[in-house]
Amino acid sequence: MSHADPVRASFEEALTTLQAFMAAPESYANVQRFVDAAAGTFAAGGKLLACGNGGSMCDAMHFVEEWTGRFRGDRAALPAISMGDPSQLTCIANDFGFDEVFARQVEALGRKGDLLLAISTSGNSPNCLRAIDVAKRKGLTVVGLLGKGGGKMKALVDIPIVVPLAQTSDRIQEVHIKVIHIVIEAVERRMFPQNYAAR
Repeated sequence: MSHADPVRASFEEALTTLQAFMAAPESYANVQRFVDAAAGTFAAGGKLLACGNGGSMCDAMHFVEEWTGRFRGDRAALPAISMGDPSQLTCIANDFGFDEVFARQVEALGRKGDLLLAISTSGNSPNCLRAIDVAKRKGLTVVGLLGKGGGKMKALVDIPIVVPLAQTSDRIQEVHIKVIHIVIEAVERRMFPQNYAAR
């Protein structure tokens, strides 16, 4: 990255990262699979769960509030839960260790037919790996928003969406939030076409 104009250089690096993601054929295919899985989960009466650490937790919370609130237009609230309640996180961490903070909540809240979105820029977050293990045993579909080659999580999730090229969490998370918004819009267009009739 050039230090002569760090602002422009950062924008250019972000663009290069997005272009690398768009150039990978599996990116489009797996984002479409995510759309189909989320829409299918809602259609079958299931719910979405989401987890991550730090900035990825913020993305998990953002993902969920768009379903329970409003994205492009008014429509029915859709069932989604982010596992970020501080009282639950600290209780579970205190009693069972930090690696179990999401797994225990998947155990309590997840049902066969639900979907878990696990977000990790490294693909190696121990608490996300434990959540995936519990989710798979309970019959949830698991989507991974990942980076840095996908880490251990890539082989364990049903739908891996991996940001290539980028080696820093910020660049990876910038693509993750784009994927999140695109998936929400695509599902809304399928479930609530009236909200997009004039667009």
